[in-house]
Amino acid sequence: MSTVETHTDLETLIDACIASRESRYEDWDTLGFQAAAGGDRFRRGQIRYIGSGATGNHEDDARTLPAEHFTFSNMRLPAGAVGPEHTHHDAEEVFFVLEGTLEVALHDVEDGTKTAKRVLGYRDLIRVPAGVPRSLRNVGETDALFCVVIGSRKPRLPTYPESSEMYGVTR
Repeated sequence: MSTVETHTDLETLIDACIASRESRYEDWDTLGFQAAAGGDRFRRGQIRYIGSGATGNHEDDARTLPAEHFTFSNMRLPAGAVGPEHTHHDAEEVFFVLEGTLEVALHDVEDGTKTAKRVLGYRDLIRVPAGVPRSLRNVGETDALFCVVIGSRKPRLPTYPESSEMYGVTR
């Protein structure tokens, strides 16, 4: 391979590996079924970068980079809003706070009313193992913006335990 071919291949490769801020948008509809079922406090926006995450099938979104081993998105959670108790059985999930204040709760697998909670702020991170129910709540006065990484190329949709406000709700 010549130097020019290598350069062109690298140029093509690097361009194919970038998901720019300008090409992203906040998708407030992908989890809209939760807001429809439980009210505006379940409203939140996903900003996809790599893969679909576990919010449904977004493979037709050409702006999203294909996932090989994990998914990566940002989530915007308005002040007072919550991400309901849910479980990812097939993959760990990571939350990394970029803006705001986020309370993360881990729920007992057998009895979801037992929880351990921590408040995370700027540049704080939590890794939640697969199979452990979790929930989120914005306890700040401004929107919380955080990264969400799920350790699977194509994670299954989460389930909602009986103790979740979304139990029995489907897409």
